[in-house]
Amino acid sequence: MTVPELWAGTDAGKAEHHCVVIDSDGKRKLSRRVANDETALLQLISDVMALSGGEPVTWAIDLNSGGAALMIALLTDNGQRVLYIPGRTVHHASGSYRGDGKTDAKDAFVIADQARMRRDLQTMHCGDDIAVDLRILTSRRLDLAADRTRTINRLRAQMLEYFPALERAFDYKTSKAALVLLTQYQTPAALRRVGKNRLATWLKNRKARNYQLVAATAVEAAEAQHTAVTGEKLAAAMVAKLAREVMTLDEEIAETDALIEGRFHDHPHAEVILSMPGIGPVLGAEFIAHTGGDLSVFGSSDRLAGVAGLAPVPKDSGRISGNMRRPRRYCRRLLRVFYMSAMVASRSCPVSRAFYERKRAEGKGHKQAIIALARRRLNVLWALIRDGRPFEITAPPSPVALA
Repeated sequence: MTVPELWAGTDAGKAEHHCVVIDSDGKRKLSRRVANDETALLQLISDVMALSGGEPVTWAIDLNSGGAALMIALLTDNGQRVLYIPGRTVHHASGSYRGDGKTDAKDAFVIADQARMRRDLQTMHCGDDIAVDLRILTSRRLDLAADRTRTINRLRAQMLEYFPALERAFDYKTSKAALVLLTQYQTPAALRRVGKNRLATWLKNRKARNYQLVAATAVEAAEAQHTAVTGEKLAAAMVAKLAREVMTLDEEIAETDALIEGRFHDHPHAEVILSMPGIGPVLGAEFIAHTGGDLSVFGSSDRLAGVAGLAPVPKDSGRISGNMRRPRRYCRRLLRVFYMSAMVASRSCPVSRAFYERKRAEGKGHKQAIIALARRRLNVLWALIRDGRPFEITAPPSPVALA
């Protein structure tokens, strides 16, 4: 007797997963809570394979990283087909099943049943080592950049309470010299005591750029305030600490950028990606990290555009038609790669600049024109990677070529 194909749905968690196996009629064959541990997961895979009698099993899971990473790795190492079903999809699908309760067992059943019925789910592939490394590094860089922004905001908020003139005197996001200044001098009285000339010498010895201008600006701010605000001493100490934190974060971001660039250049598509105007090592690394380094899994550039949020979807109803909007589910990191690179290319690349200006002439706003350019550049990058050739401007852009 032929054993029917089985579908195994897994509701993934941090410490434990719940797996439900169903047959082609939707009947439960197994329901088990299993620890997120290699031995337990291998035993689960073995038991499910025993149920199938050697017939194929389709696995589905609601996470593609994090706590599900070990299970996905074990499944792919054992030659199993794994589908990814986003948690949002599972949540909306659950409403069409009987009962209002929510349990891990029910969610796992919904995942398995959706895998059984749907044909539009994407098969998961383990990214190559370089893509995985770049995903880790770019995620770390994003965290560091967010920490830096938060720390600068705290620093400025603290300074605003006792020394507003110095708070508005510098752009602390870009001025390293201003941060160096704050590690030693944070109050109006301290800046007046040291004076412009001695402060300039002190900054110069610490290799601060534009040290004379920074010293003059800081002392001028100090001359504008002679009142010591209550709590100034402790606030100044906090500002010095926050300034040192920002400088430490800058060093770690620079180190991470170096690691990203070195690892990115190891990828076979690196030179092709870097040939595109507006894409540097960091954006290129994010592209590799969030596509897995293999565009064949997307099938077409249109599918990649949908994942990146650059393919509008219709929102028609009744007499309303032609109403397009951005999809609700898309990879915001991929969208950032193409949007930011399009912003740069619209200023630095003649072909991209001409395309952008044509869209503006058609009545599109700046953001719409940039998104249109980002979509166009996605198609170009897809073709370049497919053909293994770098981007080249062979002739001045013409209206026919840009149409």
